Amino acid sequence: MKKSIFRLLNKINKAVLPKLSDKDPTKLTKLQKGILAYRYFVLTNSLD
Repeated sequence: MKKSIFRLLNKINKAVLPKLSDKDPTKLTKLQKGILAYRYFVLTNSLD
């Protein structure tokens, strides 16, 4: 159940949130760093 929810969130994130992997992490704003951390958290929980 938990994994399926995170997989759904991951699909939504791919469609809605911006892709930040090609940018330099040191130059990101706090909001962009938060988005990146959220996407990472959802991705790691969907892969478990």
